[in-house]
Amino acid sequence: MRKLYITLCVALTAMVAVANAPAGYYKSINGKSGQALKDALFNLIRPHTAVYYSSLWYYFNNTDCMADDPSRVWDMYSDNEYYFRGSSSVPGMNKEHSLPKSWWGGGDDITLYPSYTDLFHLYPSDAEANTAKLHWPLGEVSTVVFNNGVTKTGTPKSGQGGGAGTVFEPDDRYKGDFARTYFYMATCYQDYTWKYTFMMSNASTNWKTLNEWSIALLLRWAREDPVSDKEKARNEAVYRVQNNRNPFIDNPELIEYIWGDKQGQVYNGDGGEVTGEPELITPTQGTLLDFGEVAIGKSLQYTVFIKGRNLTHDLSVQLYKADYKMFSVNVTSIDRTIANSEEGYPLVITYTPTAVGEHTAKLLLSDGGLVGSIGVELQAKCSEVPTLNALEALPATDITDNSYVANWTPATQEIDFYLLNRTVYDKDNNIVLSETLNIDAEDTSYPVTDFEPGQTQTYTVQSSRLGYTSPESNVITVTTTGINDVKVDKPLAIIAMDGAVLIKCSEPLGVARIFNMNGQLVKEISNLENDAIIALPQGVYFMTTSTSRKAHKLIIK
Repeated sequence: MRKLYITLCVALTAMVAVANAPAGYYKSINGKSGQALKDALFNLIRPHTAVYYSSLWYYFNNTDCMADDPSRVWDMYSDNEYYFRGSSSVPGMNKEHSLPKSWWGGGDDITLYPSYTDLFHLYPSDAEANTAKLHWPLGEVSTVVFNNGVTKTGTPKSGQGGGAGTVFEPDDRYKGDFARTYFYMATCYQDYTWKYTFMMSNASTNWKTLNEWSIALLLRWAREDPVSDKEKARNEAVYRVQNNRNPFIDNPELIEYIWGDKQGQVYNGDGGEVTGEPELITPTQGTLLDFGEVAIGKSLQYTVFIKGRNLTHDLSVQLYKADYKMFSVNVTSIDRTIANSEEGYPLVITYTPTAVGEHTAKLLLSDGGLVGSIGVELQAKCSEVPTLNALEALPATDITDNSYVANWTPATQEIDFYLLNRTVYDKDNNIVLSETLNIDAEDTSYPVTDFEPGQTQTYTVQSSRLGYTSPESNVITVTTTGINDVKVDKPLAIIAMDGAVLIKCSEPLGVARIFNMNGQLVKEISNLENDAIIALPQGVYFMTTSTSRKAHKLIIK
């Protein structure tokens, strides 16, 4: 299978010189300007085929391989060398949402939020750079906090940041890539209600979706860093998966008509010569859908939008080859009128395995007046039902008046993602928020940035694999003055000494963590034992242990 990944990447790179959108793909946007032009693009690129999160590394093999070494990951966040491992995750890397998922509230149901797995803004990223970037907006850094030579974070230059105290600045060679990514996202998801508006505006107040400061920044970056061969090859690769394109890579001048110097002017681009012959616009020949992995007894679905032009008869839909009985479709024919429409027909393909193993099949679209047929490759994997053990939630760190970092132990089994279950209480102990967040499997911490003075928050964690979840962990309680790990008490006495404290306990107490009054972790002891002496600067601290239900105050004189 690895040879297939490399072959596809090489083929896509070689196609760049001749790759273009299908003839007539952009025909529907001609003669429009301003909001009507942006709306026409929205209708063209959405809906599209939304892929599964578990399949992303499979697709990254095709979308993000280096042109001169297809086995190497093209990382736009660092110059570190990472290499693909088939469809498995790459150690030291994350699946990065370049436009943070928290900005739309973190929704991960791809039927409601296709942005969660939209490959046009998902990139493989160096994990350290991803952690530094967090959910901060793009911008130009004034005072540097993190810099690995490619990714830079820090305080924003004057007029930037949209109220955020930190911004993420990519390397000059990728600034245009990120700008065109954001223009795509601002178009494809213009109907979203944005939770964070550092760069985005909601449609009720601004049809351009982007704020004025971010428009100015992204325009400049797009102009200074024109479309590269890398972007063109990636556009083709994603098109063969999602069956939509980034119009600002195909036609970068569209940016000027919507946000730039040509605002208000009517766009009449070259949509390509349309022959009038029956044809399919999507899917294209060679499209490959990877359903990822599912546990025996469950099923997965993909929706593929069948869009044609000048079809004279109904299309025939057929599954055949290899394991075709493991797959099913909701119809065997598609009305030509629907297929010829702008919206197309949403064909649902379902994978319902009856045996553990890897399965393949082919979807064939024929008739309709087409010469020949269009074939779509299908592949999927079925595994046994996973067994998941409970995780341990660890005390929060970096506690301030408005933020903290939730922590937990890594899963010992293979997982898809973590679930962070968070509850927020007001000063009267009333629940004001209860939510569950999906966290990447590569992470064992999560920054919470909506902590308010006087609040108490609790969190637990679980792991998820193939639709199954582990038991909930212990509960961690976070306040502005301390933290509480809900576990069983064991005997502990603290005796004050000059510049230190002496620990007296009947048995080892496990991991001990010491925090200052701001909630910052200042010391960690791997296993606290009897007669341990803890030396600290003068001040007041709080200590938690793996076996204590409360935080213990340490006064150092």
